[in-house]
Amino acid sequence: MNNAQQAIKQLIEQTEQSVIGQSHVVRALVIGLLTNGHVLLEGLPGTAKTRSVKSLANLLKTSFGRIQFTPDLLPSDVTGTEVYQEVAGKPQLHFQPGPIFNSIVLADEVNRAPAKVQAALLEAMAEGTITVGDQTHQLPDLFMVLATQNPIEQEGTYPLPEAQMDRFIMKVTVDYPEDQAERDIIRLVRSEELGAKASRTANPAEHISPELILEARQQLPHIAVSELVENYIVALVMATRKPQRYPDSQLDKWIEVGSSPRASIALDKCARAYAWLQGRDHVLPDDVRAMVPAVMGHRFSLSYDALADGVDHQRVIEELLDYVEIG
Repeated sequence: MNNAQQAIKQLIEQTEQSVIGQSHVVRALVIGLLTNGHVLLEGLPGTAKTRSVKSLANLLKTSFGRIQFTPDLLPSDVTGTEVYQEVAGKPQLHFQPGPIFNSIVLADEVNRAPAKVQAALLEAMAEGTITVGDQTHQLPDLFMVLATQNPIEQEGTYPLPEAQMDRFIMKVTVDYPEDQAERDIIRLVRSEELGAKASRTANPAEHISPELILEARQQLPHIAVSELVENYIVALVMATRKPQRYPDSQLDKWIEVGSSPRASIALDKCARAYAWLQGRDHVLPDDVRAMVPAVMGHRFSLSYDALADGVDHQRVIEELLDYVEIG
């Protein structure tokens, strides 16, 4: 295990000490970091979405920006704006960077802001730049948007457009914790109120250098992907576009619009990152299967029949994995 792998393993372990019962969320955030992607967290209030992001940023010892999305938010509140100043008696416009100019950016309740503000994130997420006026500004090399949204409150919200949903490499569902995890959460919060470390933390948390994340990213292209795995990735994505290939399944009835080529690219990247986290230098079909729910669950549209029958994206993913064969 090289230095980067040791650092990432340590990052996961330390984050899980602050975020109890949400291991799959912590893993998804780390895979988002490794693949230079952005992650959308969807869950009910109080499920540690914000805490997960803040804990990760604190351990990385990097800049963190939080944007609370509200209906009256303006694009300049996200990107920054040009400010009038007088320098040596001469008027000048000086660019004041917004919170998007941080390495880890939490877009809290992203679906509460109107489309114009959501669109302000598009260039940043896709290009790593922000354009204000006639000037283009470069964002940090280590840059990731972690957005949250509440699935039950639809009043006063603006659903994310399909184009922006596709920009997120993963969409992760954050559920309520189980009994033991709930008990551990109570004890963790109680120990924090006392100003003490959590009982499971023997040593103070060590910060992880952002350079190690960049080093890990350079190792991912060297993870081998066989033709068998490539064909499996393609078959999974094509099954959402041409579900009639599987007449014994319900896919043709449930899927209205299939996944874009971004799904194939994201599935390949995330499967390589998942294999790298397991300490392997090659991707297995099980690595692909592990990443399908988070990578593909938000990249196809459900039909009217699916909605009428109460079928959700997760049920379609299960059908997809059941019927698409490996090889």
